[in-house]
Amino acid sequence: MGFKIDTRDKFHVITIQEINLAANMTDKLDECLIPLLGLNVKNVILNMKDIKKIDKAAAEHILALQKRFYAENASFVVCEMQPEVKKEMESAGLYELLNTTPTESEASDIVQMDELEREMMDEDAGDDQESA
Repeated sequence: MGFKIDTRDKFHVITIQEINLAANMTDKLDECLIPLLGLNVKNVILNMKDIKKIDKAAAEHILALQKRFYAENASFVVCEMQPEVKKEMESAGLYELLNTTPTESEASDIVQMDELEREMMDEDAGDDQESA
């Protein structure tokens, strides 16, 4: 399974360089993504522009990855999903649960907003502790 990894200031853009994404490929996806949670820059934009077909198990795995990243205070945004993949995600009832954007630029904006929100919440938590 091929990946292109582009590291930016606040996030990594991971582009899956495959036409089909199947359940038997999710271990490779985990090997690429999960270690990022241990880094200072742990936010991920998953660019799916090359994927033309996805099976339900792989789609469910992407949703599980998104949940894990958010549970660990990191953003996970899927972008540039092809219409046929979007249709498969919708029919599986998963599309509306994913944090998706049409473009990588919009995904970057979401990550930046998430980061600001986390910073503000950290400041508020610090203020609450000082006043206690």
